[in-house]
Amino acid sequence: MTLAEQAHRLYELKWKSGFEQSDRNRFVAIEPVSESCYLGDAFIDAALAAKRAFPDRQSFVIRIGHEAAFHLGACSQ
Repeated sequence: MTLAEQAHRLYELKWKSGFEQSDRNRFVAIEPVSESCYLGDAFIDAALAAKRAFPDRQSFVIRIGHEAAFHLGACSQ
């Protein structure tokens, strides 16, 4: 299972219902080995909190209430 798959699974099982009611549009970094999560108002805040807690592990950041952490606009030529 990939890092993203592990993080999404934990998010769905442990935090989704609560976070989507109280923290919509914020970011959550999930470190799947410890099953820890770190909230932030910005992507970088959540990511750095997870990195400080587990400097040698990777985490995955999800934007609460959205399918993707970032939305990129379309460009036509």
